[in-house]
Amino acid sequence: MAEKVIATGIVISSMNIKEYDRRLVVLTKEFGKITVFANGARRQNSSYSAGSQPMAFGEFTLYRGRDAYSLSSVKVNEYFFELLKDDLEKLYMGMYFLELASYYGREGIEATETLKLIYLTLKELHRNTISTDLIRCIYELRTLVINGEYPNLFSCGVCGRKEELDCFDLKRNSLICKNCHGILNEKEKLLDSTVYALQYIATSPLKRLFSFNVKDEVLIQMKNIIHQYIDKVIDKKFNSLDFL
Repeated sequence: MAEKVIATGIVISSMNIKEYDRRLVVLTKEFGKITVFANGARRQNSSYSAGSQPMAFGEFTLYRGRDAYSLSSVKVNEYFFELLKDDLEKLYMGMYFLELASYYGREGIEATETLKLIYLTLKELHRNTISTDLIRCIYELRTLVINGEYPNLFSCGVCGRKEELDCFDLKRNSLICKNCHGILNEKEKLLDSTVYALQYIATSPLKRLFSFNVKDEVLIQMKNIIHQYIDKVIDKKFNSLDFL
């Protein structure tokens, strides 16, 4: 007899299979990224219908099989797709966030921090208190931090000095202090606020991640560093970004 388990998670993707079923990829706090079959989810009035949609966040009761799980019931706490569907930019940004989480997700490796980050990020995307570009920077960098693949933001990659960091060296994956990088033009120099914002994102409690805003020039520098770094360390094309 299959073991019944309960998991908190979010549906990353949903694919129609057979006549009435769906194959889900769910990122869970307890079991990491898992495959779940929602049998009959496409039948009229199915209790699985809403909970088998992308961005459905809640509690999943599952039967654990040999290679996958089967959905027994689902209690949805947030329908993020419904919250974001009227703004296509936000919707596809949210889908990108799920794709990035899926890239790092592994079965059998609990995903408590990642799941909490996704939940808070999608809530902030809906609240609309800071720009979508800043939300993306925060989510991307903190995802890299959670997965141990982020650049050195706290000391010079040449001498180890922690003061006067005003340049990012992609080859060294590190900030560089003004004594070690040589002559820079003004466009290459990082603002103090940029360095502080990057350090804040990397270290602050998750619940306080979205409690700040930045000027346009700081956001441009942050985007440049984070996106260059992601292009270097992640060898994958994210489909949602094509729509953005």
